[in-house]
Amino acid sequence: MGETSESVGGARPWQSYHTVYTNAKAGMDGVDKEKVQRVIYEMSKGSKYFENEERREAFIRQKVEIMRTRCAMITAMDMSHYQMVADKRILELETTRDLSKIWLHVDMDAFYAAAETLENPSLKGKPMAVGSISMISTANYEARKFGVRAAMPGFIARKLCPELIFVPIDFKKYTYYSALTRKVFWIYDPNFMATSLDEAYLDITEVCKERGISSGETAEELRRRVYEETGLTCSAGVAPNHLLAKVCSDINKPNGQFVLPNDQMAVMAFISSLPIRKIGGIGKVTEHILRDVLGIHTCEEMLQKSAFLCALFSHSSIDFFLSVGLGLGKTCSSQSKLRKSISNERTFSATNNEQLLYQKLADIAKMLSNDMEKEGLHGRTLTLKLKTASFEVRTRAVSLQKCICSSQDILSHASKLLEAELPLTLRLIGLRMSQFNDDKCGLADRMQKTLMNFVTSGVSSEKAMGDNISIGSDVDDNHHIFYTKTGLLIDGQIHHLDIKHSNDLGDPSNSNRSFDTEHSIFCNNACEMEKIREPLSNKSPTKVAASNLIGYVLQSQESEMVESQSVSLFGQSKGNNMKGWKERVSLTDKTILSSSQQEQSFWVDGYKCSLCGVELPPSFVEERQEHSDYHFAEMIQKMESDHNSRYPSLKQRFICKTQIAKENRHKKQKSSPKDGKQLPIDLYFVKSSQNF
Repeated sequence: MGETSESVGGARPWQSYHTVYTNAKAGMDGVDKEKVQRVIYEMSKGSKYFENEERREAFIRQKVEIMRTRCAMITAMDMSHYQMVADKRILELETTRDLSKIWLHVDMDAFYAAAETLENPSLKGKPMAVGSISMISTANYEARKFGVRAAMPGFIARKLCPELIFVPIDFKKYTYYSALTRKVFWIYDPNFMATSLDEAYLDITEVCKERGISSGETAEELRRRVYEETGLTCSAGVAPNHLLAKVCSDINKPNGQFVLPNDQMAVMAFISSLPIRKIGGIGKVTEHILRDVLGIHTCEEMLQKSAFLCALFSHSSIDFFLSVGLGLGKTCSSQSKLRKSISNERTFSATNNEQLLYQKLADIAKMLSNDMEKEGLHGRTLTLKLKTASFEVRTRAVSLQKCICSSQDILSHASKLLEAELPLTLRLIGLRMSQFNDDKCGLADRMQKTLMNFVTSGVSSEKAMGDNISIGSDVDDNHHIFYTKTGLLIDGQIHHLDIKHSNDLGDPSNSNRSFDTEHSIFCNNACEMEKIREPLSNKSPTKVAASNLIGYVLQSQESEMVESQSVSLFGQSKGNNMKGWKERVSLTDKTILSSSQQEQSFWVDGYKCSLCGVELPPSFVEERQEHSDYHFAEMIQKMESDHNSRYPSLKQRFICKTQIAKENRHKKQKSSPKDGKQLPIDLYFVKSSQNF
């Protein structure tokens, strides 16, 4: 590889090619990193993975340049302000320091590989990796000396170590040995937190106090018991919090331990020279930005550059970075009910065989279901993760009406999500469940009503009430304002109006008053409204929801017009002119048009919600209807609010007149609603549901 042939990267282009495979890992301290980097570069060049890494590198460089530009624009006055903000936040975080707990993080040594060697002693002392030529799950310490590590393609590992032995993955075996280790963990902390098959956090504070032994002695005893129970070794880290315990468990791997005393000075001394990449949560991209923009390499430098961090990052990121610089971490026991999500994913050789992909999905759904059952979890939001052959990562999610846990339910919904993406060549499939509820979630879901439930219940209620309604002293004042079937309220009596026969509206016997031109416009417009409405049975779920919204808008405007006519009949109207009615008719037409247009463009590309971005494939008919109803309900409530605020005086005059009429008849009164008070959305549906 000549010096002139690689003008972009220089004589050694691989030095600018950074991948996760070249990062330091336990057992790789003496590895020739430049050799490993060169082999990875040469073996990857031209591949889909290489192209994806180049895109990521370009993204990182672009982000670094943007951050540098922002950094250069910070003035001295700005820096002074940000420094004050940072100092104040550091003091606030320092007050949260808790040195009362002793946390132990236990990490099994090359767990999968060790389990395979335990059952096949002939593999001992030989470089071995669990996985295949396409991907490695883990490698033993003999293979790591050559630069072989987890998440590395097998063909690259074989190039680094020609004698490498591949052993297929056997999760049943690993689960069995994991269960044995957890029996030991339970002795020291019944509420231990297992973060994977081979890692766990234990609160050993009480054990140390009760038995009068040090944290180091407790760690040694636990490691010895794990070995006696399983024949496998593990490493441990002891510290005041989760973050530090995790770092400590990696220091003396394999089969070792490190104890960090519960002392502030000891913690600050330990964290001062710790590389930022050793911290969980700081990955490749964040490391590049902190290093190339701000020159931050160690955790101590987080505090030294705290003003720049406050100027460039979000509040949550600032708190995380400053907490790292102070050596702060989680110190509480997280119970399963506080878990935010649970997931499973598997990598395999790239394939477009749909039968094989569905089988992989079924296996992952079963594993996810088993994990959820162990923790007693039921979730509502299911997320599908896909990684294509070109290393593009896609995620698709669906929020369900009820909590699920069984593998059948998970697979049913996951299959719909996958079906919407096929045909596709994939190399990874994952499932994640989130939005957990307690055991009462099923009952709550069954009781929860959708927008269409309100319509249905409204029809039932109305039928029960009957067509002949008499307004007595027990009727709520809301019924005096407007009722769809009967229309006008005059002198305490309901007078029926059939909007399909506008000619009858001029009959003086209905109201003892003649209707002017404005009434005719209102009636004709009402007839047009009836023509626009279609039977719900002829519409798709999304169109039904749109029609419901249109019906409500029309009904609201009918209500508004009827109120105006009622006030006129009472002698309270000051004379609305023809122009006002035409404007309202025009507004109705525009509302119908905009609602129709919205229904057509509600799902962008037929998949993504244009209002909130939630993605639901067309095959999720019920879920899409529920989601559409939710947004339409929000819009209806907003229009309801706007209507009340736009015509407060009209409603107020009408209510006052009604109250005066009732007082004159010496009837028992009920309190009227406060001015501007909104009516619940379900009441509107009870009154207007027959129009849908």
